Amino acid sequence: MGVDGTLEYLSDMISNNTKKKKKKILNTVSLKVRMDCEGCGHRIKNVLSALKGAKSVDVDWKQQKATVYGFVDAKKVLKAAQATGKKVEPWPYMPYELIAHPYAPGVYDKKAPANLVRGTNEPGVATLNPAEEQYSLMFSDDNPHACSIM
Repeated sequence: MGVDGTLEYLSDMISNNTKKKKKKILNTVSLKVRMDCEGCGHRIKNVLSALKGAKSVDVDWKQQKATVYGFVDAKKVLKAAQATGKKVEPWPYMPYELIAHPYAPGVYDKKAPANLVRGTNEPGVATLNPAEEQYSLMFSDDNPHACSIM
């Protein structure tokens, strides 16, 4: 058995072991839930608190937001919230600073909470993480002091 055979054997052993053990991941799931009053908020909180693996549930009925923290799956949280009969969707808002191109159409939402905008998950809109944005602006024509070579 050569080096190639040994590597394949070890790779198979590792992949078989990882398939058997499913690690639970600590997750935070935020939902936008249509709530009219505190009673709606209590109902949503009770349903989401009953989920297996949920450590804490925070409901803000004024912002229409429910957040579940724990070892939960986002799809199961969404399904449980939808079982209440309320209009439910994943939390669509993100901080204004995280949007790479905040002037893109469809970003602004009049119902968005303060300092938050609707995230753009459209395939045609390119988004950059903060590190990529920093490097892209380093050699920008708009910033003449960014590069001393020019």
